[in-house]
Amino acid sequence: MLFEISSGLGALLTLKGLVNLVLILVAAGIAILVLRRLFSGFLRFGGTRIVSCPENKQTVAVELDRVHATLTGVGGKPELRLTECTRWPERAGCGQMCLSQIEASPEGCLLKNILTAWYRGKQCVFCGQDLSNINWMEHRPALRTPEGKTLRWSEIQPEQVYGVLETHQPVCWNCHVAEQFRAEHPELIVDRGMTTTREA
Repeated sequence: MLFEISSGLGALLTLKGLVNLVLILVAAGIAILVLRRLFSGFLRFGGTRIVSCPENKQTVAVELDRVHATLTGVGGKPELRLTECTRWPERAGCGQMCLSQIEASPEGCLLKNILTAWYRGKQCVFCGQDLSNINWMEHRPALRTPEGKTLRWSEIQPEQVYGVLETHQPVCWNCHVAEQFRAEHPELIVDRGMTTTREA
């Protein structure tokens, strides 16, 4: 009799432990899905975006409040709002009507995507290297000004991107570094008849 009670209690404890394990696994799975969605949203809402200011029709660079957008987007449609605009602080407190452009094309107005599309199919003006596959984390491509100087993108205001793309030429990272060295230390450079489009 005592053995039967002990065996029934053991089975009950085993069943309870199994149920607890299942509940823990389900909770962990839900937590992983929520965290994954939060992380994905955090990445998706980051980055500088280029839009047209509805007030003056000029190109501006804006940043979204990615934490707010991520948290409000977990259960449905994210609520977008700006944290930065190149017209702020003078025009801070505006109606943020430009958000409709971001909602209509969230990926299309990302500065990185605009630049990636511009470089696609282009070659470095100096060495001819194809610039279609860009590594934005390491060796970012640069630009050559109409005056022949090379610039990194960090030297250009984001809201000027469209004007710059109309007048500048693409340059690979390696040639940008070489041209910078050439400009800073001309006494150390010896050209040995290398043909480039430098003078073009």
